[in-house]
Amino acid sequence: MDSIDFPDDLVQTQHAWNATYEALAARSRDTTALRRRFLRLSVRLWWHPHWNTVPSAPAARTELRLLARTRESARAA
Repeated sequence: MDSIDFPDDLVQTQHAWNATYEALAARSRDTTALRRRFLRLSVRLWWHPHWNTVPSAPAARTELRLLARTRESARAA
């Protein structure tokens, strides 16, 4: 599959989604705000207008997740 050029706001939203997911997994209390943020970010990711222009959205969503994780790893290094 050819690499897809994702909009910056979509990549940033995926990064925020990943960070929120990790924060929820690490906490056992006071998760209400994190759950709300997680849901808002999930909606933004799912309904982003970019998905209307991609021929294979499921594969592109997977590529977006991998791209965000790769960038996160590069920033951490």
